Amino acid sequence: MREQPTDPQEEQEIIDRIEEVYFSSDSFDMVQYELEKLPPDLNLLELEEYRDKLKRQQAAELERVTSLQTNLQLAAVICTNARRQLHSAKEGFTEASLGLLANQRRRQLLTGLLKSLRTIKTLQRTDVRLSEMLEEEDYPGAIQLCLECQKAASTFKHYNCISELNSKLQDTLEQIEEQLDVALSKTCKHFDVSHYTKVQLAYKLLGKTQTAMDQLHMHFTQAIHNTVFQVVLGYVELCAGNADTKFQKMQYKDLCTHITADSYIPCLTDLCKALWEVMLSYHLTMQWHDEHYKEEEATPGADDSSAEGSDESTVDRSYVKKKLEHGLTRIWQDVQLKVKAYLLGTDVSNFKYDDFIVVLDVISRLMQVGEEFCGSKSEVLQESIKRQSVNYFKNYHRTRLEELRMFLENETWELCPVKYNFSIAQLHEFKFMGQCRSPSVSPSRQPESTETVELSLFEQYLQGGNPFEMQIDNKEEETEDVLASNGYESDELEKSVYQDYDSDSDVPEELKQDYVDEQTGDAPVKSVSRETLRSRKRSDYNLNRANAPILTNTTLNVIRLVGKYMQMMNILKPIAFDVIHCVSQLFDYYLYAVYTFFGRNDMYESSGLGLISSRLRTTLSRIQESLIDVVSPHASPEERKEKVPSPHLSQLVVLTASDTLYGLAERVVATESLVFLAEQFEFLHLHLDTMMPSAKKPFLQQFYSQTVSTASELRKPIYWIVAAKAIDYEQMLLLMAGVKWDIKEIMSQHNVYVDVLLKEFEKFNQRLGDVSKIVRIPLPVSNVLWEHCIRLANRTLVEGYANVKKCSNEGRALMQLDFQQFLMKLEKLTDLRPIPDKEFVETYIKAYYLTENDMEQFIKNHREYSMKQLTNLVNVCLGSHINKKARQKLLAAIDDIDRPKR
Repeated sequence: MREQPTDPQEEQEIIDRIEEVYFSSDSFDMVQYELEKLPPDLNLLELEEYRDKLKRQQAAELERVTSLQTNLQLAAVICTNARRQLHSAKEGFTEASLGLLANQRRRQLLTGLLKSLRTIKTLQRTDVRLSEMLEEEDYPGAIQLCLECQKAASTFKHYNCISELNSKLQDTLEQIEEQLDVALSKTCKHFDVSHYTKVQLAYKLLGKTQTAMDQLHMHFTQAIHNTVFQVVLGYVELCAGNADTKFQKMQYKDLCTHITADSYIPCLTDLCKALWEVMLSYHLTMQWHDEHYKEEEATPGADDSSAEGSDESTVDRSYVKKKLEHGLTRIWQDVQLKVKAYLLGTDVSNFKYDDFIVVLDVISRLMQVGEEFCGSKSEVLQESIKRQSVNYFKNYHRTRLEELRMFLENETWELCPVKYNFSIAQLHEFKFMGQCRSPSVSPSRQPESTETVELSLFEQYLQGGNPFEMQIDNKEEETEDVLASNGYESDELEKSVYQDYDSDSDVPEELKQDYVDEQTGDAPVKSVSRETLRSRKRSDYNLNRANAPILTNTTLNVIRLVGKYMQMMNILKPIAFDVIHCVSQLFDYYLYAVYTFFGRNDMYESSGLGLISSRLRTTLSRIQESLIDVVSPHASPEERKEKVPSPHLSQLVVLTASDTLYGLAERVVATESLVFLAEQFEFLHLHLDTMMPSAKKPFLQQFYSQTVSTASELRKPIYWIVAAKAIDYEQMLLLMAGVKWDIKEIMSQHNVYVDVLLKEFEKFNQRLGDVSKIVRIPLPVSNVLWEHCIRLANRTLVEGYANVKKCSNEGRALMQLDFQQFLMKLEKLTDLRPIPDKEFVETYIKAYYLTENDMEQFIKNHREYSMKQLTNLVNVCLGSHINKKARQKLLAAIDDIDRPKR
């Protein structure tokens, strides 16, 4: 079997089939083990096969052992040779070679020492370089150098000289931190990107980013305090001159009380300028951090070498962001409190209006800054300026009302010549309405550029300038082009209004296109026709003034005052209601004055013609109770303080001369100026409504519906007084009394009293024309005058007929003839149609023909006639053909009727 060639794989398989028990221990008895394995019945063939298998396994194992023994012998030979050669090499080295190595090592040590000494020498000289870097404001470089020196020093701490240097470096680092803090504080007033970048990088190198942010906010707070204190102190010391008062030791709040009225606005402006610089610096600081963090996110891992450093940077970033956002509100609150102390430190109630408007404007701009800065509504500023405004406005309004009384008492009610196209928008006081969009302006008339996005104040003044720089307005240099020369638009226009109306080319365009309805203020859609102009030649006494508005200097002053009030309201919306209430008082007082001067007359108010409507009567009563100061023992001083004495008409105004139609020109100017004022209030209605708080809008609505709209109603009582005196109605009654009415034949000729009455009307018409040369008489005014005169004449006719003692049927026919003659001639004098109270006369005359039964019904249905007039009908007309009992019955019916005056 040994002679047979062996296959290594086959040999390996044979060895693998050897049972594990053969390798268990040296004491294993193989013979015993195999014998025990033999079966009870032995088979020779099987035994031989099993024996051969065991022999093959033994031969394979022996082959392996022999190979291993050969390898071990070879290894022993190699080791022996190696030991012999190593021994030879050991014996081959000498002491000279080892000495050379020792010298080389010593050389290396000395080289290292020299390098260390040079480093120590450099460290010793570092303080000079650090000082240079600090002077150059290279804080990151200085800190980097200092930290490197500290690291180097810790390497050489085994040298005695280094311990002193370490202490010195620590002191230097602390000094750098102090200078860094000073550099950080400088950014609060004047932010510089490169400067701030250096400072932030320096703090980052120190690992104190969060500390830097805490310090920064402390510096901003301090900057606000120091800034306002220094500004106010400068003005106080300047105004105090050589006073010994130690202002520097005062608290800021107390210091503010020493500001003089003259320096109040310049100081406030400088205060806001300085605070703007601080807030702009904070805004730029936040902007720097936003941009810096965006850059860091765009290049992650650029500055942080490890995950731990990245996490730390994220924490710092989050802390800084929250701190900056938190700081916005805190800084704005500090600003508000400082400005509040300044605002309330001085009593501004006696300031000039323009000065106070400047104060409001500055504070309004500051509140705008606050809203853009941190979204604040500036409640602190609003409350403080509201307090000052209410105090100021009450005082201002009281003074203006007194001035208005003085103006009204000195007003001679002469025309203030303004251009035909005069508009309140042309006055300086209403310029603000063009700046802020007026609700009365239609969207189509808005500038096309409204779509452009308006820049915030911080964007506008980012590169320089200041939103609180005093804007030098050219208001003083500008002239308002509202007055007409000598009351006319031009010489050409003056000529044209007197030229023949047949030529359209000669009529001013204003008359053709812009004939304004005095009651509504609206112009007709179509131009005025030739026929209309011809008819107006007789009925409208206004062509010689080209429809220019009728107003006085006092009216213009009231309008200007309303504009000033609205300016204040526009800037300061919290006191809008107080201001609008005061605006309403201006109108109330003007209306009350016009009524008191020209419309109050007990004799004519009791005419029963309903000259004063219940609405107008209520309005006048309300004004008298709420605004007019009537000396009363029950009125408290505070109540009287809010009221104004009733005005008195100037002695220069004469209302008793018949040739001037009892001051008709003055009455027209006064009444129509009130109507014009009411029209301007209507024009401002929408604008006022937008400013009015929702809860107070009913007040405004009531003011317009109950007061403004009643202005034109004053025409009736005022012009009634003229109408009542312009024609001699008493003379007519006397002439009528002399007429014989119990005639027996029908007359073809009317009575003389009709001609006398018509002559009175012609004289009235002529005087009306004379007055129209002084002042334009609008169509509604001439209509009211004619209506009053005709109504009075017709009522006088009825009264004259009621005085008749005896009357025949022919006498009644004569009455009708007289009246028809009067109407025919009258219609040629006036265009007023229908003739007022025409039916009043005709119905009375026709009543002469009524039977007894019809008369009873007539008495019940016609309560417009007086008891005397109805009694006359019964006695004169029916007295002759009814018995005494029937007459008594009709007279009793007259007595029983309760006739409310119409």
